[in-house]
Amino acid sequence: MTNLELQSLKNKYDIIGNDPALNRALEVAVTVAPTDITVLVSGESGVGKENIPRIIHQNSPRKRGKYFAINCGAIPEGTIDSELFGHEKGSFTGANEMRKGYFEEADGGTLFLDEIGELPLASQAKLLRVLQSGEFIRVGSSKVLKTDVRVIAATNVNLFHAVSKGKFREDLYYRLNAVTIMMPALRERPADINLLFRKFASDFSAKYGFSKVALTEDASILLRKYRWPGNIRQLKNVAETISALESSRMAPGSDKCVIDVDVLSRYIPREEPNLLPATTPSCQDTPESAAEREAIIRSIFQLKQDVEYLKDVVAKAGLARPSAPAIAAPEQQMPVHQDVMHEMYEYDDDPEDQEFDEQQHEDMSIKAASLDLIEKVLRKHGGNRKAAAAELGISERTLYRKLKQIK
Repeated sequence: MTNLELQSLKNKYDIIGNDPALNRALEVAVTVAPTDITVLVSGESGVGKENIPRIIHQNSPRKRGKYFAINCGAIPEGTIDSELFGHEKGSFTGANEMRKGYFEEADGGTLFLDEIGELPLASQAKLLRVLQSGEFIRVGSSKVLKTDVRVIAATNVNLFHAVSKGKFREDLYYRLNAVTIMMPALRERPADINLLFRKFASDFSAKYGFSKVALTEDASILLRKYRWPGNIRQLKNVAETISALESSRMAPGSDKCVIDVDVLSRYIPREEPNLLPATTPSCQDTPESAAEREAIIRSIFQLKQDVEYLKDVVAKAGLARPSAPAIAAPEQQMPVHQDVMHEMYEYDDDPEDQEFDEQQHEDMSIKAASLDLIEKVLRKHGGNRKAAAAELGISERTLYRKLKQIK
């Protein structure tokens, strides 16, 4: 493409920037547009991946056909097959009539599947069949239908890594990966950052009648040095926010609002060195192990609450020894065993409780003390469990569980 043709394409799709990687992505999109080859658009969230399929569709023989953009990550797993392939009447609850899916509606056109990495494995197999043969089956039907659709997919995750984790089909990955167009992150095209900021601020000012925003040299340097993890989407939000909140502060005799580095720094999130990105889980760090850790933490927290509750019960019932606490202090307790996941709250079998009962009140257990105190508080509040729980310093759910335990 000539520079004139490239600039004309950018103007048509409102694309700002002169970065070589951006220009290369646009050139590849125009080159593959006349074919039906499958294209995979890759890049971080917010880099403008949605422009590529629009360019391909409008520069292809299918431009008079329908164009649909589908966000696979925004459709519930239980309905994704119905959305893509359609369903028959009565095929599931709520299917009151036959419905065509996007593959059937887009026959002769283009289908853009965004966030393709979020597609369930079962749906991936059906998508592979469509890509290979153009065949699909509606949900609840056995009839094979044909469609002629150009598929363009996009992802902000590493699909090859997803394949190695078993979350994405390898055959589908290679089928989609015929041509890959990589959209660069905003931090990789620093020369375009100020151009984009001026464009967004100017558009906002013109739309709402605000004065134009201009940056000092120091502010421009700060703008380019920031990482912009949200990419173009984040930069647009910052530009519009500054235009709305700072544009009234104009220099005398000027219709521009000059923003210096001190003002700009208030609108750019501070990057703390201690706030490191979340690490990718290791092979041993499975969802099951993470769930187990969470269950352990919840159980330990509940265990601590129950220990505190029993200490209060013993103290209010007059059972505490003056020389030693009825319950060992946290630093004196034995390490928590793995079985806390199973909510083991059988404190009546605690050796310390048994020794204490034998030495002080052999005729009265903690269970009886709990019952006596709970009954007194319930009578005081006329059987109102919520009020009784509040006075005892426990939740209503805990009170209900204690009542079941001491029956």
